Amino acid sequence: MIRDALRTLCRLGSEILVVRLAVPPRADGRPPSLLQWTLAATLRSPSHQRWVTQVGDHAVTRLAMRLEVNRLDQWRDWWLRLLFPPPRAGRTDYPARALAWINARVTHRLDVPVDASVGQMVQALVWRRADRRPAFPPYVGWLALRDNNERVRLWLVQTLFGIPPDTPAQLAHRFDEQLERVMQWRVTSAVVALLGMIGVFWIVTTPFEPFEQLLFSICTLTLALVFRRLDSQYSVLVLIGLSLISTIRYVWWRLTQSLAFDTLPEAAVGYTLVAAEMYTWMILLFGYIQTVWPLQRRITPLPPDTREWPSVDIYIPTYNEGLDVVRPTVYAACGIDWPPEKLNIYLLDDGRRDEMREFAALAGVHYMTRPDNRHAKAGNINHALGKTQGEFVAIFDCDHIPVRSFLQTTMGAFLKDPRCSLVQTPHHFFSDDPFERNLATRGAVPNEGRLFYGIVQDGNDFWNASFFCGSCAVLRRTALDEVGGVAVETVTEDAHTALKMHRRGWNTVYLKVVQAAGLATESLSSHVGQRIRWARGMAQIFRVDNPLFGRGLKFGQRICYANGMLHFFYGIPRIIFLLAPIAYLFFGLHIVQAAALSICAYVLPHIAHANIANSRIQGKYRHSFWSDVYEAVLAWYVALPTTVAFINPRYGKFNVTAKGGLIEQSFFDWNISKPYLVLLGFNLLGFLAGVLRYFYGPAHEMGALVFNLAWVTFNLAVLGAAVAVATEVRQVRRTHRVSMRMPAMLYLPDGRTIACHTRDFSGGGLALLLSVPLELSEGTEAQVALSRGATEYGFPVRVVGVRGQALFLSFMPLTVAQDKHLVQFTFGRADAWRDWDVERTHDEPIKALFEMLAMGLRGYQVLANYLLGKLVTRWQDRLRSARQT
Repeated sequence: MIRDALRTLCRLGSEILVVRLAVPPRADGRPPSLLQWTLAATLRSPSHQRWVTQVGDHAVTRLAMRLEVNRLDQWRDWWLRLLFPPPRAGRTDYPARALAWINARVTHRLDVPVDASVGQMVQALVWRRADRRPAFPPYVGWLALRDNNERVRLWLVQTLFGIPPDTPAQLAHRFDEQLERVMQWRVTSAVVALLGMIGVFWIVTTPFEPFEQLLFSICTLTLALVFRRLDSQYSVLVLIGLSLISTIRYVWWRLTQSLAFDTLPEAAVGYTLVAAEMYTWMILLFGYIQTVWPLQRRITPLPPDTREWPSVDIYIPTYNEGLDVVRPTVYAACGIDWPPEKLNIYLLDDGRRDEMREFAALAGVHYMTRPDNRHAKAGNINHALGKTQGEFVAIFDCDHIPVRSFLQTTMGAFLKDPRCSLVQTPHHFFSDDPFERNLATRGAVPNEGRLFYGIVQDGNDFWNASFFCGSCAVLRRTALDEVGGVAVETVTEDAHTALKMHRRGWNTVYLKVVQAAGLATESLSSHVGQRIRWARGMAQIFRVDNPLFGRGLKFGQRICYANGMLHFFYGIPRIIFLLAPIAYLFFGLHIVQAAALSICAYVLPHIAHANIANSRIQGKYRHSFWSDVYEAVLAWYVALPTTVAFINPRYGKFNVTAKGGLIEQSFFDWNISKPYLVLLGFNLLGFLAGVLRYFYGPAHEMGALVFNLAWVTFNLAVLGAAVAVATEVRQVRRTHRVSMRMPAMLYLPDGRTIACHTRDFSGGGLALLLSVPLELSEGTEAQVALSRGATEYGFPVRVVGVRGQALFLSFMPLTVAQDKHLVQFTFGRADAWRDWDVERTHDEPIKALFEMLAMGLRGYQVLANYLLGKLVTRWQDRLRSARQT
């Protein structure tokens, strides 16, 4: 009865307002929408109302096309496409089926039509049918009077920017231009920033009840899901702003309402958890600043007159790497396009090996060594700097094979800016790293290094803070001389050298164009050793030359360097997060003094917003939840080195990363996985204790129990994936196969010539794709000609297999000249790695979560198989011993 009376009053009030405001009725006879009410209240002219309506309809149509929404008037379709991208052609749309089933159940329970609007559903929720009592606080009923099916329109554009009425398409284009122009005005930007700061402060400090906080979070998350699907860089700024608002609200609540501990153990564990969270908050903020606007710098062309090009020395330092690793790099360096009289190549051998001296003479490059190995790679380069005279120095690790266009791509920036000290290009790897190989994720999940070279370095470049990464870079000799050569105070000499040059006012450049490719670490143990050195070195720099202090750096540079160094301190916080839920599940400690509803209302939106923003920023280079896996694998191993280096920065030495090794057979690396197994055991015990608490624990703590069980379940999935990475997969290739399509000519012994192209190649052979199948027997000798520009060169080959239109060939013994040309015509091609940044697997957070969970289950399967195998082997040995006795 009360509900009927309210409906009658609302209907009468709306009819009166329709007459007073002259709200036009809908064509389908339904009541006026929220948009029509707003237009009637703000714009009295019917022509203006129609114009704004057309603009809004155009904007909604464009957004619907972008999201692939089929039914624009169905809010469920909008939510579906915001959360789940449409399936590929021919595949079942399972999210749509699930949503239809849920919608049918909900509408049946609420007794509303299947196509009910949001307002009808909220109205049904506000008043329960059984007892006519409000289901929620009275203010929620206000939502029932609104028709939320309509989109927010662009009618404010004319008022804010004074744009005259125009066609919708022209308006959208002019709005983008006007917004870009307005944001460039310093006064306007300052006013907007000031008003934004005031508004954000008011938003983040306004206290909410848990239910109000949930409503607020739903609104911000809905807005974030919309902006996540837009391409504009301004949408990234909106996502960052929403994430920071949610995070600051969480921080405010966390520090003011959740730290009233009852016991000393709870306080000890609780404050430890808060300290770990404070670290993540800082890294999140610094990361947003660092990647807020990737520069995406373009190549600066060189002058056409080669006489204006400077002289360059190419350094290839080596210590204990084999000739098979060094040879391709030297051969490719010999093929770099640069005037020969202005180019010198030096093989810097810290191993003082005769075979390297002989090879350098054979390849036609300079060989240089020194009497000791002081300061490792940095000392090797500094020794060469004192013996050479080139204006610029290009440095390649001995496993990084440059392409012929390297210098023509990078040197233009130096001629354009006389204060440019460094041009850095990405490190690209044509072999699988341990994560890609052991988890079989190559091409499906971006590898660990793609985030840094894909987005972080590009973001650093916006702040003039690009790091020197030790290889695939060119440096100005005068800048190096000014800072005393390559830094020797830390084991990450590259980043420290760049920091010194930035302090002296030099500029740096990052070009996101791959101009060299190398070998990734072969095993997880080698990978861990390399990351330990990086972590130790960055901690040393943070201790002895802290970028947050001292002269010479600008604000953005300080943030970028500080974030790059503080990132490697994640070891201890990550271990804390992996163990924190056990404190409650196993010991009953309440380490967050708040109700479960309050925790969910503040924690979950903070996590969701951070994941949405990072998915939009990093999605092409790092999938959601995979950072948890990478950090869990390395956390135990970097925790101690970073702590020791921060306390005593002189402790520790340079360790060389092994490259080009083999794994003769698959095995489970028990030594490297011991920390994962210990953490996994603790979390498993906590999970079992939580299950017991569920059945026998106090009922009023059910919310906290469910929250901690969900937390420990996520930890178990992450640790399971870490265990899966420790399963080393067999790798017996001495020359890695690289997928690449190149034109080729096949010359057969019978005189036939067949045009074809390569499918892949390696140092030992290649695979050709033919237009028609050929019947060739194994062992048939032929010749394959590859071209580079207008030059063609032939290589003797032998047929090792035929499969349909694919022909598999191995190279016959090659001369030095043929070997050099093979490298230059394959790895050294200017277009060899042009597709490295092609978007193959854009991030889908929900899909990424299930991928990570699947990897976790795979880890447990691997662990069970190995444990079962060891158990069976042990019993067999005992039975064999018993029979012999």
